[in-house]
Amino acid sequence: MLRYLAPITILMCWSNVSASGPAITLSNKCPGGFELVESNRCELRTLYQFYTSNQGRGVGGTQTALPEHRDGFSPQQIDLGRYLFFDPLLSVDQSTACSSCHQPELGFTDGRAQSRGIANSETDRSAPSLWNSAFQQRFFWDARSDSLEQQAQGPLYSPIEMGNTPPQLQQTIENSATYIALFEQAFPDAEGFDLAQLYTALAAFQSSLVSLNSRYDQYAHGNHQALADNEIAGLNVFRSFVARCAECHTPPLFTNNQIAVIGTPEPPGKQFDVGALTTFNNEKMRGGFKVPTLRNIELTAPYMHSGVFKNLRDAAEFYTKGRGHAVPEGMELHIHWHIWEPELKSAELDLLVAFLATLTDQSFLPEVPTVLPSGLTPLTTNGKLLAEQ
Repeated sequence: MLRYLAPITILMCWSNVSASGPAITLSNKCPGGFELVESNRCELRTLYQFYTSNQGRGVGGTQTALPEHRDGFSPQQIDLGRYLFFDPLLSVDQSTACSSCHQPELGFTDGRAQSRGIANSETDRSAPSLWNSAFQQRFFWDARSDSLEQQAQGPLYSPIEMGNTPPQLQQTIENSATYIALFEQAFPDAEGFDLAQLYTALAAFQSSLVSLNSRYDQYAHGNHQALADNEIAGLNVFRSFVARCAECHTPPLFTNNQIAVIGTPEPPGKQFDVGALTTFNNEKMRGGFKVPTLRNIELTAPYMHSGVFKNLRDAAEFYTKGRGHAVPEGMELHIHWHIWEPELKSAELDLLVAFLATLTDQSFLPEVPTVLPSGLTPLTTNGKLLAEQ
C-alpha cells in the first residue's frame, strides 16, 4: 500500500496537472441540512432553531438554543471549497491536502496524536474535528484564529503542514484554467481571482459540516426511545453537578467554545505545551486549550490536544483522578474550577462512555470528489491515496 507520496511520485503528480483540467460544474444545490433562499444563499435549518435558551432544563438542558452561526454562502462556493479541501494542489509539493489531516470517516481528524504534513513532518498537536465549525468563534487548539478564513491560512502556509506561500499558491491557481473557471462560477461579481476567494470557499465548505442529528438529538427532540437505559443514565452522569461535564461540554454543541486549563499530561518525552498562553500572553492561560466538541467523539481518538489518551474510557477517567494530578512537578497552573474530584465509580465512567457514543452523527457527511479540478488524486488521512484505501 502506498502510504506517502515518494519524491518520484510527486514529480509524476506535477506532470499530471493539466492547465485545462477536467470539465467540472459546481453544484447549484445546498448541502443536506441547508435551504436555498433568495440571493442564492444556503441557510441552516435545524429543530434547535425552534428553542430559546430559557427553554433549557438547567445546565446541559436538552432543548437549548444554538449560538450564532455562519451560513449564507452560495452552493457554488461551498462546492468549490469541497474540491479545494481534498486537492493536494494547495500544498507546495502536491503531497498534502486539508483532508490529509481531516479525514471525513474519522470525524474530520486523522487518528494521530500528532498530525503530519509535507515530507512526513510531525506537527505539535492532534488535528481537531471540523464538525460544527460554523458555530465556533475561535480556531486551533490554542484559539489563535478568530475566523475560518484566517484559520485556513495556518496550515496552507505552515512550513511543516502544507508548506505553501501566498505568491506561489496564487500562481498555482492562476495556472489552472479549470480552477479559474470554477472561481468565476463561485464568485461571479469578482474582477479576477484573489486568494481571499480561496479562503472564503474553504470557510464555506467547513461551515456546511453540520452534525446535529445523532441519537442524542432525537432524544432531545422528544423521542425517548432513541437512547437505551444505560445511555440515559450516562447522560444523567454527564449533566450531574458531581461530574460537571456539561458545564464545559454544553449541549447542544457539547462545547462552550471557551478555553480551559485542565492539566492534561503530555505523552512521554514531549515537552509541556503552554497552549493559549502564547495566543493571549496571559499567565492564567498557561496550558489552556479550547474545549473541544464531543460531537462524533467516538470517531476521533486519540484524545486531548496531544492525543495522550488512546480511548474514551481513559479520557473520562482523567477527570476523576483529582484536581491537577497530572501537572508537572514544580509547575503552577490555574486549573479550571470545574475540574475537581468527582470520584466517579468505574460503572459511572462506563455509563459516560456509553452516552458519548450517542453523539455520533455523520448523516450529512460530504461526498469525497472522485475527480479534482487539478487532475490530481484526492487525498485523505496522512497523505494516503483514496484509491489505495
